[in-house]
Amino acid sequence: MKKIYKNIFYKALIISTVLTVSSCKKFVELGAPPTQILFEDAFKTDASAQSVVLGLYSFSSQAANGLLTSLNFYSGVSSDDLQYNSSDALYQEFANNSISSTNGAANTIWGTTYQLIKNANNAISGITASASLTPSVKSQLLGEAKFMRAFAYFYLVNLYGDVPLPLKDDYSAFENAVLPRSSTADVYTQIIRDLTDAQTALPTAYVGTFRGRVNKYAVSALLARVYLYQKDYANAEAQATQVIGSAVYTLPSPDVAFVNTSNEIIWQIGNTTGFSVFGSAYITAATVIPAFSLADVTYQSFESPTDLRRTNWTVTKTIGGKAYYGITKYKLATAGNEYNIALRFAEQYLIRAEARAQQNNLSGAKTDVDMVRSRAGLVGVSALLTQTQMLTAIEQERKVEFFGEWGHRWLDLKRTNRANAVLGALKPATWKTTSALWPIPQAQIIINSALTQNPGYN
Repeated sequence: MKKIYKNIFYKALIISTVLTVSSCKKFVELGAPPTQILFEDAFKTDASAQSVVLGLYSFSSQAANGLLTSLNFYSGVSSDDLQYNSSDALYQEFANNSISSTNGAANTIWGTTYQLIKNANNAISGITASASLTPSVKSQLLGEAKFMRAFAYFYLVNLYGDVPLPLKDDYSAFENAVLPRSSTADVYTQIIRDLTDAQTALPTAYVGTFRGRVNKYAVSALLARVYLYQKDYANAEAQATQVIGSAVYTLPSPDVAFVNTSNEIIWQIGNTTGFSVFGSAYITAATVIPAFSLADVTYQSFESPTDLRRTNWTVTKTIGGKAYYGITKYKLATAGNEYNIALRFAEQYLIRAEARAQQNNLSGAKTDVDMVRSRAGLVGVSALLTQTQMLTAIEQERKVEFFGEWGHRWLDLKRTNRANAVLGALKPATWKTTSALWPIPQAQIIINSALTQNPGYN
């Protein structure tokens, strides 16, 4: 019996044309349908296996209901980062932190992310089992697939807490589909294991152009973030130092930081259009209210009107007597030279600054945070800051550095236990302590009775 690509995992809402697989008993072998291929054939040659792995990248960048949309906009409006200016009821629930377990967007986010994990699991299984791939290619592709799986799990565990942890390919699809939730600690253990494996497998040099496929330093960058979130500050500092010390990346001026040739880019997700999901959502005509703008409280938190991030990455437009703060990190809403930047160099300085501050290396923390401030045209922080003051200063730098990007602010408030204080004061009518985790979609609980709901959503 042959194994053919066909989706049967979690009843996810997006159908992949690259990685689909199932198995069933047949009396007659008919081969693969014209639009599908046999699982074994997908990993026989370097070219075919590479196509599978490249599919992981394209899957994560779908504009409509893809990971970029989900992880950025829904997370952004959940915090004090993005202001939602339209009337879509699904977005309003996220903006009010009163998400229904039947929210269709929440179900799509879950399904889309697990679809990426499913595809990564299939790739890891097929590549590992293949005896015909060139060793260097096999190592490269395996590292990329493990990175993508870790990337997906990182966001799942931060958005939902405990989540199912399927690691097998679709030969075990029915077993995967009824897994209970694994602990946050176990999910993070797997994330670190995957990233450590990927770090060993991948070269320092980029494959291809525009840094669209991850290399060893991209893995280190994500691993530094993971260790920071886990409060493993020594390892967070060490991983960030690998990236900073590589001499591969720099901090260009803010006005060119987001073009696809920027030397700040550690990893970006390419597209065929030349404009990003972010730019197309944030940029509107002068008289058109953007669906998403920078939250007023965040815009007003810039310490100086001459901060180059404010002058280069925002634009004020007044419509109907109200000021809206448009986000202009990406300059293009139509074809040009911008992709979707997922990891950039400034984060590594702020990760290391925070890790050093937590270890009471305040002078080292100052050096790092001042690198980011200098690029923004600001003077350095005071050398007299206490540890608490330094951590507060770093939080502020992260707030005005990463606004509108990948839900950084939402995740920062939660991991530092600041969400209740900040969002409780900002949204007193709707914020609850249980709002820090999104609900497990009711549609998934119906499919998988082993799933339990997060507190506050029953």
